[in-house]
Amino acid sequence: MRDRRMGYGFTLMELLVVLVIIGLLAALVGPILFQRINPAKRTIAHSQMQEFMTALDNYYIDTGHYPTTEQGLAALRRPPEGMTHWHGPYLKKDIPDDPWGDPYVYRSPGRNGGYEIISFGADGKAGGRGADRDIDSWKDSHSR
Repeated sequence: MRDRRMGYGFTLMELLVVLVIIGLLAALVGPILFQRINPAKRTIAHSQMQEFMTALDNYYIDTGHYPTTEQGLAALRRPPEGMTHWHGPYLKKDIPDDPWGDPYVYRSPGRNGGYEIISFGADGKAGGRGADRDIDSWKDSHSR
């Protein structure tokens, strides 16, 4: 007669087969998912920049000028010292970092006048290609 305890559970071989199958699936699906992450992060950065640009335009309408480089994007949340016509906050939430965890760079005046907002991409450095390519508000914001 067979012991009742022996019929329950999985054998070591069955567990190893399942682990191999899971490993193969992860090896096949993982790279596909990672290829989609960087384009998604670039899209998020573009969207955040568009939100900043709208807020900066509202700031300009109220004050007659854009925040200086020193005042930065923080001027959209808190009035700069001595500001009389500030009617913000112009953003509902605090200024987020870019999707790669680095702060956005804000310059005023920018290269094409007004201002510019830059994310240095995945590497956090100026320049780069692919996922490391910079995202600039002064270029066509729809070219991704």
